[in-house]
Amino acid sequence: MILRLSRLVPAAAVLALLLVFAAPFACSQVIPSADAGGIKIWAGAEASAFKLDYGDRKLGGITALVDVDTRSGIGLEGEARWLEYHQKANVHVETYSIGARYHRNLSKFQPYAKGLIGFGDFNFPYNYATGRYTVVTMGGGVDYLWKRRVSIRAADLEYHLWPQFTYGSMNDMGLSVGVLVRVF
Repeated sequence: MILRLSRLVPAAAVLALLLVFAAPFACSQVIPSADAGGIKIWAGAEASAFKLDYGDRKLGGITALVDVDTRSGIGLEGEARWLEYHQKANVHVETYSIGARYHRNLSKFQPYAKGLIGFGDFNFPYNYATGRYTVVTMGGGVDYLWKRRVSIRAADLEYHLWPQFTYGSMNDMGLSVGVLVRVF
């Protein structure tokens, strides 16, 4: 029995030394329970100014939006925009879109790019007709994290393509600024 213990003591000493020296390299970290899912949902509103390719019109309006962000930077954005201000001959536009959004967190700034698809309702001059068309949106911008749950959308630039518009493909471009609040 003494012979067997004498063989185990050096092995136990070597194992103890390995554990002591390996302990700093064997660290682990638990994700805080409040951030375990890694999903953030933001809702907000924007003021928008757009230049339509239809008669070179400039319209203003408001936008409601929801962003779903993940830790990986890939997320979703949904937006509804009503361009109703500065109408000439009662021409106005509403668009409703959803699609992918990619963002990067750089300190308090969050630049992003997005690609959305949806539909747009177009009201022709003097209420002569209305039409519903597919709208493809490409854009990007930057958000500024003002407070922990409040973000300022400093700039959101969008390019809209209306490929099946009545008088041929129509394009419009616009700039929006706004505020987002983290709801989840």
